[in-house]
Parts: sequence; C-alpha cells; structure tokens
Amino acid sequence: MRVQELLDLTGKKALVTGGGRGLGKQMALGLAEAGADVIVCSRRLEACSTAAQEIASATGRQAHALTLDVADPDSVSEAVDQALSLVGQIDILINNAGLSWGADVFSMPLEKWNQVMAVNATGSFLMAQALGKGMVDRGWGRVINVASVAGLFGIDPDIMNAVGYHASKGAVIALTRDLAVKWAPHGVTVNAIAPGFFPSRMSQSVLNHGGEKILAGTPMRRFGAEHDLKGLAVYLASDASAYMTGQVLPVDGGASAV
Repeated sequence: MRVQELLDLTGKKALVTGGGRGLGKQMALGLAEAGADVIVCSRRLEACSTAAQEIASATGRQAHALTLDVADPDSVSEAVDQALSLVGQIDILINNAGLSWGADVFSMPLEKWNQVMAVNATGSFLMAQALGKGMVDRGWGRVINVASVAGLFGIDPDIMNAVGYHASKGAVIALTRDLAVKWAPHGVTVNAIAPGFFPSRMSQSVLNHGGEKILAGTPMRRFGAEHDLKGLAVYLASDASAYMTGQVLPVDGGASAV
C-alpha cells in the first residue's frame, strides 16, 4: 500500500470526546480531513454543534454533535446508542475529555480529586468499555487516549500544582497499556498521546502563571499550536500505525527529552 492509502480514513467512523473545542476539535478535524466521518461530544452541545458544522463545511465529511458526560455511565450509554444509530459503528475512539483542579496534595479536596479522576480516568475506561467490544468483534479498531506529560513525570509546583490531574493522567497511561495488550490479538490498537502545554481554556491560568518557565524548559521555545496534533491523530487512527500499540507519544516541543 502507498502511504496515502495507509493514512486514508475514508469510510471510517470516529467519535471524539471533548471534541467541541481545543485539542479535541483539532483532532476531529484532522480525522475528517483524512476521510473519516466524525462525531464530536461533550457536555456543551452548543460548542459541539458549532464544531461539527465547521468540520463538515471544511471537509465535506459527515460531522455530528452529541451531548456526553463521560463520568456518567447513563450518559455514556445514551450517547453511544445515539452514535451507533447515526453512523452504524465506531471504528476510532479518541478519549480527549478532560478536567483539572489546581491544588497541592495537602489542600486537594477529596470531592475534586474524585471528580478529576472520574472524568479523566473513569471516563476513558467507560468509553473504551462501551465501544471496544464492537471493535474487537469486527477485528479492527483504534483507541487513542489523550494523556499528558503530567502523567509521565512531576512538574515544578511553581509551574503546575494539580496532583489529581497528574494521578489521573498516569492512570490513563496504565489503562492504555493494559487495553493494548488485551485487545492486540483482535486487531484493535490502543495508544496514547501525551501533549505538553497547549493554550486552552483549561491551561490558560498555568500558562499565565508559569509560561516563561515552561518555555525555558522547552527546546522548541514555543507552546503547542493548532495543527500540532492533527497528523499524529490521523497516524494513530489509520493503518499506518497497525503494528504499534500500547505506546505513549509525547508532543511537547522536546521538553520530555531534556
């Protein structure tokens, strides 16, 4: 197969959680540009509807919007049923929905710890559980979990102090590796992207507070940009990555290599 064929997602159906804006929207657009029909989901239906309209207009692919709270099993079940009704099956799942709460270990409220873990870790599990069975039965599927460099190592508290976020993203990485081993014999790959610092609503306070230190420790001396995840998402969703599973790929301007 030529490389264009390996990366072609024509006929594939993708679902992206947290897809109404930011990194989720960026990756959903990339999948659609490669030929996939996409469903973008989050708790904010209006943002997802706008994103879906923009993606459809830019690519000519089908794009749908659904309401989804990944931490709520009933919401997951309802959204998955709606998604399957719309497109028949889901071949590609990107678990991107995420939440953070700034607090050190001594002041972290248990309620907020549980909330962060529920969205980031449990939400990724529930979505993989709900859609992975169909992938396994069909003998083809791609699960892409969005972790973070915060799940790979600790970060100077003067830059980022969010113990629950770190722990939850570490859990996502462990989930990725275990599902990869379990599902590899069935033609389903499970990999994770570990973004560094990208400007977003969730990261803005961190960048405002510690941006200079972050850039000083980033060899490329810049933050992530609006196209920096699209190519990797397409690669991990396509046959080009068919022999790779259980891997965690940092996209951080070289910061994790220092």
